[in-house]
Amino acid sequence: MKAGVVSLVGRPNAGKSTLLNRLVGEKVAIVSDKPQTTRTRVVGVRHAPDGQIVFVDTPGIHKPAHRMNVRMVDVALAAMRGVDLLTLVVDASARPGPGDRYLLSLLHDVSTPAILALNKVDLVDKPRLLPLLEEYRQAHPFVELVPISAVDGTNVDVLERLLLAHLPEGEPLYPPDYLTDQPERVYAAEIVREKVLQLTRDELPFSTAVVVDRFEDPRDGGLMRIFCSILVERPSQKPIVVGKGGSMIREIGTTARRELEAFFATRVFLDLHVKVKSEWRDNERLLDELGLQRGS
Repeated sequence: MKAGVVSLVGRPNAGKSTLLNRLVGEKVAIVSDKPQTTRTRVVGVRHAPDGQIVFVDTPGIHKPAHRMNVRMVDVALAAMRGVDLLTLVVDASARPGPGDRYLLSLLHDVSTPAILALNKVDLVDKPRLLPLLEEYRQAHPFVELVPISAVDGTNVDVLERLLLAHLPEGEPLYPPDYLTDQPERVYAAEIVREKVLQLTRDELPFSTAVVVDRFEDPRDGGLMRIFCSILVERPSQKPIVVGKGGSMIREIGTTARRELEAFFATRVFLDLHVKVKSEWRDNERLLDELGLQRGS
C-alpha cells in the first residue's frame, strides 16, 4: 500500500480545483472560470485500490493586493512544505510568464519532488505541447511530466498512477469513508459563492464572500436550515446580486439549494441576504470569521 500527501499548486485559474474534484471523484472544491476562486486550503482524499492519496488544493499563487490575498498566498506557500509530493498544475493554453517563472523559483527552494501536470491540453493543438513540455523539463527537474485535461479526464488516470508510484509505502492516513476536511457550514457557504460567481458572470467582481449566519443540521433526517449573508463591497453591487424583483438571488438560492440537497442527502431550506461590507478583504476579524486561513 502507498499513502501520502500531495499538494496541488499553481497560478490562479490553472484548474487545480477541477483536477482535485476529478481525482477524488466527488465535488469537494468549488470551481469557476474566474481567477482566485479557491481561497482556502481544501483537503480531498482519493481511496485507490493500491493506496491512498491525500490531496491539498491551494489558492493560486499571485501578487497579493489585499489582506485576503496575502492570506491566500501564505496558505499556498505553506502547503508546499511538509508534504510527500508537489504537483505543479499549469494552464497549457496560457503563455508562460513571470508568474510561472516565480512558481518555478519556489520549487527550486524546496527539496520535495514535484510532478508537472500540464492541464487544459484539450484547448491546445498537439504540436504545441511537446515544446512546452520540453521547456518545463529544462526549467526544473520534475520527476514526471504529464499532459492532462481535468475537464474531460485526459490522462488523469495516468497522473494518479504516477503520483502513487512516487508516494512512500504506508498505511492509509484516513478511514475509507473520509472525503474532505471541509466543515459542512463552510461547504455550504462555498457552494453559494460558486453560484454567485457563475450566475452574475462579469457583472460582479470576485470581491464577494458568503458567511453562514446560522446552520441548523437536523439529527433525524429532517429539514436542514441554512442562513447566509452574501457580502459585496459597494452599494452598487447589491442590485446585481439581488436582480430585478429579486430574480437573481432567487436563482442563486435555487441552484445552490439543489446542489446542497444532493450533497447532504436531505431537504434544505436556504435563506440568503445581501450585505454591503466595504473593504471586507482587508478586515482581519471578518477574514477570520469567513474561515480564510492564515499561512503558517
